[in-house]
Amino acid sequence: MSGIKIGVIGGGPWGIALARAAARAGCSVTLFSRRAEKDGRLIQITDSYEEIAKNRFLIVAVPSDVVREVAHTLGDHLDGAHVVVHGIRGLGSDRLETISDIFREETPVRKLGALGGPVQADELHTGTASALVVGSYYPEVNTLFTKAFSGPWLRVYSTPDLRGLEWASAMVGCMAVGVGFAEAAGAGPGLLAALISRAVHDAGRIAVLAGAEEQTIYGLGGYGDLLASIAQGSRPEVVLGRALAAGKPLAQAIEEAKLRVEAVALIPRIIAFAKSRGVQAPAFEGLARMLEGERGEQILGKFFQA
Repeated sequence: MSGIKIGVIGGGPWGIALARAAARAGCSVTLFSRRAEKDGRLIQITDSYEEIAKNRFLIVAVPSDVVREVAHTLGDHLDGAHVVVHGIRGLGSDRLETISDIFREETPVRKLGALGGPVQADELHTGTASALVVGSYYPEVNTLFTKAFSGPWLRVYSTPDLRGLEWASAMVGCMAVGVGFAEAAGAGPGLLAALISRAVHDAGRIAVLAGAEEQTIYGLGGYGDLLASIAQGSRPEVVLGRALAAGKPLAQAIEEAKLRVEAVALIPRIIAFAKSRGVQAPAFEGLARMLEGERGEQILGKFFQA
């Protein structure tokens, strides 16, 4: 039992899952949420930033489009002694700043980290065996998270490449849309393997442009996470991709995914980023065509012409 005090910010399924996982590992957990129901003695609920900031170790699990607002407000209650780790797959605005960049800009916190890897909210809810990655420039951040969350049902790996893990998580979220689309469009194992390999290759080149280490894309936080999406039929990105392949309009596909899919806004930004630096990203351009409603056979056919 770790006995570590943790504050989790975000009352959606992912935030609640992280809070329950920490409580199951023996942490004392407070969840910041304005909508979550009380969870008995394991998790305390608050809607006060001042109260949640009494925990020196914070996990942030909010949508990327509100993260700057959350960080700005939370920053009034934080200092350099806090540790903040986020579990957000997206990147910032058109500048594509990472979530840790945003917290660095909006708060006095410097000991920052991020989560990645294949684990999903339902696995954390139920305690199903899985794995995730924590990344930070500070070894003590990785050590703290590992101590807080590791257990017989969850294996935690760590990396010093924080930027690489953040970009890997964001781009895997995009590529997982393609996995769902390709499967529903009739791609067999061989073609799916080729599509994934091509996409990861493109992602690696883009990540290097962003200042990440290419090897992070090929590790558990990148390639491993994407491979897991093949078997994660309920993953929101995969659900969205399948709906698009069925010919459903983007708005309906987003509704079927139920949870926010960061990839919808992120894919065109990543393409623009790559082009601005003279790098072609055909796999991501294919993802953009999926969002625009192009048919599966047309997109798969262009793959062979590329």
